[in-house]
Amino acid sequence: MNIMIIGGTSGIGLALARYYLQHGASVAVCGRDLQRLPPDLHGAAGVLPFQFDIADRSALAQAIDDFAVQGLDMLIVTAGIYFNTRSHLLDEATPLRMLQTNVSGLGHAFELAAAKMLKQKSGQLVAISSIAGLLHDYPGASVYSATKRSVLSLCDTYRIALKPFSIAVTAIVPGYVDTAKLRALNAGDASHKPFIMSEQKAVGLIVDAIAKRKDRLVFPWQMKWLVGVLNLLPRWVLRVRK
Repeated sequence: MNIMIIGGTSGIGLALARYYLQHGASVAVCGRDLQRLPPDLHGAAGVLPFQFDIADRSALAQAIDDFAVQGLDMLIVTAGIYFNTRSHLLDEATPLRMLQTNVSGLGHAFELAAAKMLKQKSGQLVAISSIAGLLHDYPGASVYSATKRSVLSLCDTYRIALKPFSIAVTAIVPGYVDTAKLRALNAGDASHKPFIMSEQKAVGLIVDAIAKRKDRLVFPWQMKWLVGVLNLLPRWVLRVRK
C-alpha cells in the first residue's frame, strides 16, 4: 500500500506514519522541514521523505508525481497552521499564510492526488479538520475556525465528485489531542484542555475510520455534543468581546 502523509514529520501525521509503516505500507513522509523527522525514521525501510511546503503547488505536484509512479492508494493531509486570533493580533501576512496552507494547499493536494486515483479507479483522500470547524460562524470567530470549516466543505465536495469512481474521502474532526505541539502551545502541559485524548487513542480511532472508509469521524463525543449545544445558542451569546 502506498500512502502519502503531508504533515507527517510531527504530531498526528507522524503517529499515523508510524502506524502504517508498522503494517507494511510504503509511506511518503512529507513536511516543510525534514530535520523534524525522528532519527529512527531517517533511512528506515518503507519511508520516502519529501521536503516541501503544501502551499507551493509546483513542489507539491512534483512530490506526488515522484511518489505515485507505482500508484497512490491514500493521501492523508494533516498539515495546517493554528493561530488563536482571539488572544493574538494577526499581522498582514498571517491570514493569507493560514489560507494558503489550510485551504488552498489542501485543495491543490486533493486535486493532484485525485487525478492519479481517477486513472486507477481507486484510492482514498483523508484530511484533518478540527472540532472548531463544526462551530457555526459568529461575530469574532477566528480565521482558523473558518479555514477548518472550509476543510469539511472541500471533503464533502470531493466525496460527491469521486464516489462514482470508487474513491473515498474521509474527514477527521478531532477535539483536543495530547500532542507535543499542543503541549508546547500550553507551556508544556495541555491536561487542562476539555476532554483531551491521548495521541495513541486518537490514532486508533482515525485508522479505524479510514479502514472503514467513513465519510466523517468526529471525536471525542463529548466535544461533538458541546459544539452542538453551542450552535443552538443565539449568535449574540457567542459574540467575542474585544
